[in-house]
Amino acid sequence: MFRYFLIITLFISATLNAQISAENLKFLRAQEDSLKYYSHEMIFDTFAENRFHYDSAFIRTLVKSLKTPNSFEYPFDSVITISKLYAPDSTFRIFTWEIQRDESYYHQDGAIQMKTKDGSLKLFPLFDASDFAGVPTDSVRTNKNWIGAIYYNIIMKEYKGKKYYTLFGYDDNDVSSTRKWLEVLTFDVNGNPVFGGNYFDYKDDELKAPQPVNRFLFEYEKDARARLVYDPDLNVIVFDHLISESNEPQKKYTLIPDGDYEGFKWENGKWVHVDKLFNQQLKDGQAPRPEPLYDEKPSTVKPDNN
Repeated sequence: MFRYFLIITLFISATLNAQISAENLKFLRAQEDSLKYYSHEMIFDTFAENRFHYDSAFIRTLVKSLKTPNSFEYPFDSVITISKLYAPDSTFRIFTWEIQRDESYYHQDGAIQMKTKDGSLKLFPLFDASDFAGVPTDSVRTNKNWIGAIYYNIIMKEYKGKKYYTLFGYDDNDVSSTRKWLEVLTFDVNGNPVFGGNYFDYKDDELKAPQPVNRFLFEYEKDARARLVYDPDLNVIVFDHLISESNEPQKKYTLIPDGDYEGFKWENGKWVHVDKLFNQQLKDGQAPRPEPLYDEKPSTVKPDNN
């Protein structure tokens, strides 16, 4: 087992060295130490003003790092308090993270880095416009007015020769409820990212956002544990069926899982709703679930500011 791990490690290292010069690799490793520190502090620092300060420092350092030739190949593995997802076809990767002002306000940041033939940087910053979206499900958006989320999974589907990337997102939202999102990402003829579209086919009910929708919103009580995941064996998206604790389904902060599961199945370029996925209820922990985004207390090293 150790021999196998060593071979894989050496292969990855050789691949990195083949595309990133020794000098640039050294620079990126130093930058990674700084990013690791800033990303920890912007999550765990006690004071909100400090968290936003570290967020700004993180963004500046990340952009500086990504300007390094062939940085697309560098994984930033030790920066564990942000999400880093490569597209299944390796055409881009997406960084996302969250900043908390207080228990009632959360803000997301992010960026999409495209893979380029010459190793140069092509980057789309993501600007969270959730604060200005009265109905966040109602419109197709760009990177400039993105509905913020921390993405914890990405899957790719194709229809009539076009690729569709479905992003699974998490948003702490506010003190009362948590939100999860299904967001279909495509790229227009100029290569610009497009978020959302008519990709979710379900009948209106009292729990879901009324049709038509351009992204799928899954909102529930803050302390509940509700799943929204992809099951590769079933080739479906699985999510908990919710009920209201107080028989007030319009109040999303009262919604909790009841043990049943709904889903979406990809058909003819859309995610088509499946009302009941399983014939029997699954016990807690039996449904698939994503890995946690980060540990509670990751180790940190203060960056060298020289």
